[in-house]
Amino acid sequence: MNPATSPTRATRAIRATRVTRLISDPPRNKPPRGERAAAWARRAPLLPALVLLVVVTQLPFVGTVAISFMRWNALAPDDRGFSGLDNYRTALTDPDLRSAMLTTVQLTASVVLVSLLFGLGLALLLDGRFLGRGIVRTLLITPFLVVPVAAALLWKHALYNASYGLINGGLTALWRLFGSDDPPRTDWLSTDPLTAVAISLVWQWTPFMMLILLAGLQSRASDTVEAARVDGAGPWQIFRHLTLPHLRRHLELAVLLGSVYVVQNFDAVFTLTSGGVGSANLPYSVYDTFYQAHDYGLASAQGVIVLACSLAVASLALRTVSSLLREERP
Repeated sequence: MNPATSPTRATRAIRATRVTRLISDPPRNKPPRGERAAAWARRAPLLPALVLLVVVTQLPFVGTVAISFMRWNALAPDDRGFSGLDNYRTALTDPDLRSAMLTTVQLTASVVLVSLLFGLGLALLLDGRFLGRGIVRTLLITPFLVVPVAAALLWKHALYNASYGLINGGLTALWRLFGSDDPPRTDWLSTDPLTAVAISLVWQWTPFMMLILLAGLQSRASDTVEAARVDGAGPWQIFRHLTLPHLRRHLELAVLLGSVYVVQNFDAVFTLTSGGVGSANLPYSVYDTFYQAHDYGLASAQGVIVLACSLAVASLALRTVSSLLREERP
Protein backbone atom coordinates (compact mmCIF):
# COMPACT_ATOMS: atom_id res chain seq x y z
CA MET A 1 0.00 0.00 0.00
CA ASN A 2 1.28 3.43 -0.83
CA PRO A 3 1.48 5.43 2.43
CA ALA A 4 0.91 8.69 0.58
CA THR A 5 -2.53 7.63 -0.61
CA SER A 6 -3.72 5.80 2.51
CA PRO A 7 -4.99 8.86 4.43
CA THR A 8 -6.82 10.09 1.35
CA ARG A 9 -8.68 6.82 0.94
CA ALA A 10 -9.53 6.74 4.63
CA THR A 11 -10.84 10.29 4.49
CA ARG A 12 -12.99 9.42 1.48
CA ALA A 13 -14.39 6.41 3.27
CA ILE A 14 -15.29 8.52 6.32
CA ARG A 15 -16.97 11.15 4.14
CA ALA A 16 -18.96 8.49 2.27
CA THR A 17 -20.11 7.05 5.58
CA ARG A 18 -21.24 10.48 6.77
CA VAL A 19 -23.13 11.12 3.53
CA THR A 20 -24.86 7.76 3.82
CA ARG A 21 -25.91 8.55 7.38
CA LEU A 22 -27.23 11.98 6.34
CA ILE A 23 -29.30 10.46 3.55
CA SER A 24 -30.71 7.64 5.65
CA ASP A 25 -31.29 9.77 8.75
CA PRO A 26 -31.49 13.47 7.78
CA PRO A 27 -31.22 15.99 10.60
CA ARG A 28 -34.50 17.26 11.92
CA ASN A 29 -34.57 20.93 12.69
CA LYS A 30 -37.19 20.83 15.39
CA PRO A 31 -38.08 24.14 16.98
CA PRO A 32 -37.44 24.41 20.68
CA ARG A 33 -40.18 23.42 23.05
CA GLY A 34 -40.78 27.02 24.02
CA GLU A 35 -41.50 28.05 20.41
CA ARG A 36 -43.84 25.10 19.87
CA ALA A 37 -45.72 25.94 23.04
CA ALA A 38 -46.03 29.57 21.95
CA ALA A 39 -47.33 28.47 18.53
CA TRP A 40 -49.97 26.25 20.13
CA ALA A 41 -50.89 29.08 22.49
CA ARG A 42 -51.53 31.35 19.48
CA ARG A 43 -53.63 28.69 17.72
CA ALA A 44 -55.60 27.51 20.73
CA PRO A 45 -58.18 30.38 20.66
CA LEU A 46 -59.00 29.43 17.05
CA LEU A 47 -59.78 25.79 17.85
CA PRO A 48 -63.37 26.40 19.11
CA ALA A 49 -64.18 28.36 15.95
CA LEU A 50 -62.64 25.60 13.81
CA VAL A 51 -64.63 22.91 15.61
CA LEU A 52 -67.84 24.95 15.28
CA LEU A 53 -67.17 25.48 11.57
CA VAL A 54 -66.68 21.75 11.01
CA VAL A 55 -69.81 20.87 13.00
CA VAL A 56 -72.00 23.48 11.29
CA THR A 57 -70.80 23.07 7.69
CA GLN A 58 -68.91 19.86 7.09
CA LEU A 59 -70.95 17.36 9.10
CA PRO A 60 -74.27 18.36 7.44
CA PHE A 61 -72.58 18.17 4.05
CA VAL A 62 -71.24 14.67 4.77
CA GLY A 63 -74.73 13.67 5.94
CA THR A 64 -76.27 15.09 2.77
CA VAL A 65 -73.85 13.15 0.58
CA ALA A 66 -74.57 9.95 2.52
CA ILE A 67 -78.36 10.41 2.22
CA SER A 68 -78.02 11.11 -1.53
CA PHE A 69 -77.00 7.46 -2.00
CA MET A 70 -80.03 6.18 -0.08
CA ARG A 71 -83.58 5.28 -1.08
CA TRP A 72 -85.45 7.34 1.50
CA ASN A 73 -88.95 8.69 1.05
CA ALA A 74 -91.06 9.65 4.05
CA LEU A 75 -94.21 8.51 2.22
CA ALA A 76 -92.78 4.97 2.00
CA PRO A 77 -91.06 4.39 5.35
CA ASP A 78 -90.63 0.64 4.79
CA ASP A 79 -88.78 1.06 1.50
CA ARG A 80 -85.48 2.47 2.74
CA GLY A 81 -81.95 1.41 1.89
CA PHE A 82 -78.86 1.92 -0.23
CA SER A 83 -79.64 2.88 -3.84
CA GLY A 84 -76.21 3.72 -5.25
CA LEU A 85 -76.33 6.32 -8.03
CA ASP A 86 -80.06 5.94 -8.73
CA ASN A 87 -80.91 9.30 -7.16
CA TYR A 88 -78.31 11.06 -9.29
CA ARG A 89 -79.58 9.33 -12.44
CA THR A 90 -83.13 10.35 -11.58
CA ALA A 91 -82.08 13.93 -10.85
CA LEU A 92 -80.07 14.34 -14.04
CA THR A 93 -82.78 12.79 -16.23
CA ASP A 94 -85.68 14.60 -14.59
CA PRO A 95 -87.20 17.09 -17.09
CA ASP A 96 -88.35 19.34 -14.24
CA LEU A 97 -84.80 19.59 -12.90
CA ARG A 98 -83.43 20.31 -16.37
CA SER A 99 -86.05 23.04 -16.71
CA ALA A 100 -84.98 24.39 -13.30
CA MET A 101 -81.35 24.40 -14.47
CA LEU A 102 -82.30 26.40 -17.58
CA THR A 103 -84.36 28.78 -15.46
CA THR A 104 -81.44 29.22 -13.05
CA VAL A 105 -79.08 30.05 -15.91
CA GLN A 106 -81.54 32.54 -17.43
CA LEU A 107 -82.30 34.18 -14.10
CA THR A 108 -78.65 34.40 -13.05
CA ALA A 109 -77.42 35.73 -16.39
CA SER A 110 -80.15 38.36 -16.73
CA VAL A 111 -79.90 39.59 -13.14
CA VAL A 112 -76.10 39.77 -13.12
CA LEU A 113 -75.76 41.50 -16.49
CA VAL A 114 -78.52 44.07 -15.93
CA SER A 115 -77.32 44.75 -12.38
CA LEU A 116 -73.80 45.18 -13.69
CA LEU A 117 -74.87 47.74 -16.30
CA PHE A 118 -76.94 49.72 -13.80
CA GLY A 119 -74.20 49.45 -11.19
CA LEU A 120 -71.61 50.73 -13.66
CA GLY A 121 -73.78 53.72 -14.55
CA LEU A 122 -74.40 54.59 -10.90
CA ALA A 123 -70.71 54.15 -10.04
CA LEU A 124 -69.72 56.55 -12.82
CA LEU A 125 -72.23 59.11 -11.51
CA LEU A 126 -71.09 58.76 -7.91
CA ASP A 127 -67.43 58.99 -8.87
CA GLY A 128 -67.84 62.70 -9.51
CA ARG A 129 -68.18 65.30 -6.79
CA PHE A 130 -71.55 66.95 -6.21
CA LEU A 131 -73.59 68.28 -3.33
CA GLY A 132 -75.18 65.53 -1.23
CA ARG A 133 -73.11 62.71 -2.70
CA GLY A 134 -72.87 60.94 0.68
CA ILE A 135 -76.65 60.94 1.15
CA VAL A 136 -77.26 59.70 -2.40
CA ARG A 137 -74.70 56.94 -1.94
CA THR A 138 -76.34 55.81 1.30
CA LEU A 139 -79.79 55.74 -0.30
CA LEU A 140 -78.52 53.74 -3.27
CA ILE A 141 -76.90 51.16 -1.00
CA THR A 142 -80.10 50.67 1.03
CA PRO A 143 -81.75 48.02 -1.22
CA PHE A 144 -78.78 45.71 -0.72
CA LEU A 145 -79.16 45.98 3.07
CA VAL A 146 -82.84 44.96 3.08
CA VAL A 147 -83.55 41.39 4.23
CA PRO A 148 -84.20 39.30 1.06
CA VAL A 149 -87.59 38.03 2.29
CA ALA A 150 -88.65 41.56 3.25
CA ALA A 151 -87.56 42.84 -0.17
CA ALA A 152 -89.56 40.10 -1.90
CA LEU A 153 -92.65 40.89 0.20
CA LEU A 154 -92.24 44.57 -0.63
CA TRP A 155 -92.26 43.83 -4.36
CA LYS A 156 -95.09 41.31 -4.07
CA HIS A 157 -97.56 43.49 -2.16
CA ALA A 158 -96.47 47.11 -2.56
CA LEU A 159 -95.48 47.03 -6.23
CA TYR A 160 -96.77 43.97 -8.11
CA ASN A 161 -100.21 43.61 -6.55
CA ALA A 162 -102.88 43.88 -9.25
CA SER A 163 -105.40 45.71 -7.03
CA TYR A 164 -103.40 48.17 -4.94
CA GLY A 165 -99.81 47.85 -6.21
CA LEU A 166 -97.79 50.93 -7.02
CA ILE A 167 -97.15 49.89 -10.62
CA ASN A 168 -100.81 49.46 -11.51
CA GLY A 169 -101.67 52.54 -9.46
CA GLY A 170 -99.21 54.60 -11.50
CA LEU A 171 -100.62 53.23 -14.75
CA THR A 172 -104.15 54.01 -13.57
CA ALA A 173 -103.20 57.62 -12.78
CA LEU A 174 -101.48 57.94 -16.15
CA TRP A 175 -104.51 56.57 -18.03
CA ARG A 176 -106.86 58.91 -16.16
CA LEU A 177 -104.58 61.82 -16.95
CA PHE A 178 -105.26 61.22 -20.62
CA GLY A 179 -109.02 60.77 -20.06
CA SER A 180 -109.27 56.98 -20.13
CA ASP A 181 -111.62 55.15 -17.75
CA ASP A 182 -110.27 51.67 -18.50
CA PRO A 183 -106.70 51.47 -17.13
CA PRO A 184 -104.81 48.16 -17.37
CA ARG A 185 -104.93 45.82 -14.37
CA THR A 186 -102.07 43.46 -15.10
CA ASP A 187 -101.24 40.67 -12.67
CA TRP A 188 -97.49 40.86 -13.08
CA LEU A 189 -96.71 37.75 -11.05
CA SER A 190 -98.99 35.59 -13.19
CA THR A 191 -98.32 36.94 -16.67
CA ASP A 192 -94.50 36.89 -16.52
CA PRO A 193 -93.29 35.58 -13.15
CA LEU A 194 -89.64 35.03 -14.12
CA THR A 195 -89.28 38.63 -15.28
CA ALA A 196 -90.95 39.82 -12.08
CA VAL A 197 -88.45 37.84 -9.99
CA ALA A 198 -85.54 39.13 -12.09
CA ILE A 199 -86.60 42.77 -11.67
CA SER A 200 -86.79 42.43 -7.90
CA LEU A 201 -83.34 40.83 -7.80
CA VAL A 202 -81.88 43.52 -10.08
CA TRP A 203 -83.19 46.14 -7.64
CA GLN A 204 -81.49 44.35 -4.77
CA TRP A 205 -78.15 43.47 -6.40
CA THR A 206 -77.43 46.67 -8.33
CA PRO A 207 -75.97 48.36 -5.19
CA PHE A 208 -73.60 45.40 -4.76
CA MET A 209 -72.25 45.87 -8.28
CA MET A 210 -72.09 49.62 -7.76
CA LEU A 211 -69.94 49.27 -4.62
CA ILE A 212 -67.38 47.03 -6.32
CA LEU A 213 -67.11 49.22 -9.42
CA LEU A 214 -67.05 52.44 -7.40
CA ALA A 215 -64.13 51.08 -5.39
CA GLY A 216 -62.36 50.33 -8.67
CA LEU A 217 -63.04 53.82 -10.01
CA GLN A 218 -61.72 55.49 -6.88
CA SER A 219 -58.49 53.47 -7.10
CA ARG A 220 -57.83 54.89 -10.57
CA ALA A 221 -54.93 57.34 -10.92
CA SER A 222 -56.42 60.82 -11.36
CA ASP A 223 -53.28 62.27 -12.99
CA THR A 224 -53.66 59.86 -15.94
CA VAL A 225 -57.22 61.05 -16.56
CA GLU A 226 -56.17 64.69 -16.29
CA ALA A 227 -53.33 64.12 -18.74
CA ALA A 228 -55.74 62.52 -21.21
CA ARG A 229 -58.09 65.49 -20.90
CA VAL A 230 -55.23 67.92 -21.50
CA ASP A 231 -54.32 65.95 -24.63
CA GLY A 232 -57.88 66.45 -25.93
CA ALA A 233 -59.50 63.13 -25.09
CA GLY A 234 -63.28 63.24 -24.69
CA PRO A 235 -65.41 61.49 -22.05
CA TRP A 236 -66.12 58.49 -24.29
CA GLN A 237 -62.44 58.07 -25.20
CA ILE A 238 -61.43 58.27 -21.52
CA PHE A 239 -64.06 55.70 -20.60
CA ARG A 240 -63.15 53.34 -23.44
CA HIS A 241 -59.35 53.49 -23.26
CA LEU A 242 -58.70 54.26 -19.56
CA THR A 243 -61.69 53.55 -17.33
CA LEU A 244 -62.90 50.29 -18.88
CA PRO A 245 -59.48 48.58 -18.99
CA HIS A 246 -58.87 49.65 -15.40
CA LEU A 247 -62.23 48.18 -14.31
CA ARG A 248 -61.75 44.86 -16.12
CA ARG A 249 -60.77 42.92 -13.00
CA HIS A 250 -63.47 44.59 -10.94
CA LEU A 251 -66.07 43.78 -13.60
CA GLU A 252 -65.00 40.13 -13.58
CA LEU A 253 -65.12 40.06 -9.79
CA ALA A 254 -68.60 41.60 -9.72
CA VAL A 255 -69.91 39.13 -12.32
CA LEU A 256 -68.50 36.07 -10.58
CA LEU A 257 -69.49 37.04 -7.04
CA GLY A 258 -72.94 38.09 -8.21
CA SER A 259 -73.34 34.77 -10.02
CA VAL A 260 -72.35 32.84 -6.89
CA TYR A 261 -75.04 34.57 -4.84
CA VAL A 262 -77.84 34.80 -7.42
CA VAL A 263 -77.56 31.15 -8.48
CA GLN A 264 -78.41 30.17 -4.88
CA ASN A 265 -81.33 32.57 -4.52
CA PHE A 266 -84.39 31.02 -2.96
CA ASP A 267 -86.18 33.82 -1.11
CA ALA A 268 -87.44 35.78 -4.12
CA VAL A 269 -88.71 32.72 -6.02
CA PHE A 270 -90.42 31.25 -2.97
CA THR A 271 -92.01 34.50 -1.81
CA LEU A 272 -93.06 35.97 -5.15
CA THR A 273 -94.16 33.02 -7.29
CA SER A 274 -93.73 29.82 -5.24
CA GLY A 275 -92.04 28.34 -8.29
CA GLY A 276 -95.12 28.63 -10.50
CA VAL A 277 -95.34 29.12 -14.27
CA GLY A 278 -91.75 28.15 -15.06
CA SER A 279 -90.06 30.29 -12.40
CA ALA A 280 -88.68 27.43 -10.26
CA ASN A 281 -84.88 27.49 -10.06
CA LEU A 282 -82.56 24.83 -8.66
CA PRO A 283 -82.78 25.82 -4.96
CA TYR A 284 -86.57 25.88 -5.15
CA SER A 285 -86.59 22.47 -6.89
CA VAL A 286 -84.57 21.02 -4.01
CA TYR A 287 -87.02 22.54 -1.54
CA ASP A 288 -89.99 21.19 -3.49
CA THR A 289 -88.55 17.68 -3.63
CA PHE A 290 -87.70 17.68 0.07
CA TYR A 291 -90.74 19.34 1.63
CA GLN A 292 -93.47 18.56 -0.90
CA ALA A 293 -92.51 15.15 -2.29
CA HIS A 294 -90.71 14.15 0.95
CA ASP A 295 -88.06 12.34 -1.08
CA TYR A 296 -85.00 12.96 1.08
CA GLY A 297 -82.60 10.89 -1.00
CA LEU A 298 -83.47 12.57 -4.31
CA ALA A 299 -83.48 16.03 -2.68
CA SER A 300 -80.02 15.37 -1.24
CA ALA A 301 -78.73 14.33 -4.66
CA GLN A 302 -80.18 17.51 -6.18
CA GLY A 303 -78.55 19.52 -3.40
CA VAL A 304 -75.16 17.98 -4.14
CA ILE A 305 -75.59 18.84 -7.83
CA VAL A 306 -76.48 22.44 -6.95
CA LEU A 307 -73.46 22.62 -4.64
CA ALA A 308 -71.17 21.31 -7.38
CA CYS A 309 -72.42 24.01 -9.76
CA SER A 310 -71.96 26.68 -7.10
CA LEU A 311 -68.43 25.48 -6.32
CA ALA A 312 -67.53 25.66 -10.01
CA VAL A 313 -68.56 29.31 -10.11
CA ALA A 314 -66.98 30.01 -6.70
CA SER A 315 -63.63 28.61 -7.81
CA LEU A 316 -63.59 31.07 -10.71
CA ALA A 317 -64.45 33.86 -8.29
CA LEU A 318 -61.61 32.91 -5.93
CA ARG A 319 -59.13 32.82 -8.80
CA THR A 320 -60.24 36.26 -9.91
CA VAL A 321 -59.94 37.63 -6.38
CA SER A 322 -56.46 36.17 -5.94
CA SER A 323 -55.27 37.54 -9.28
CA LEU A 324 -56.73 40.95 -8.40
CA LEU A 325 -54.87 40.98 -5.09
CA ARG A 326 -51.61 39.92 -6.77
CA GLU A 327 -51.88 42.74 -9.30
CA GLU A 328 -52.61 45.39 -6.66
CA ARG A 329 -49.86 44.22 -4.28
CA PRO A 330 -47.07 46.82 -4.16
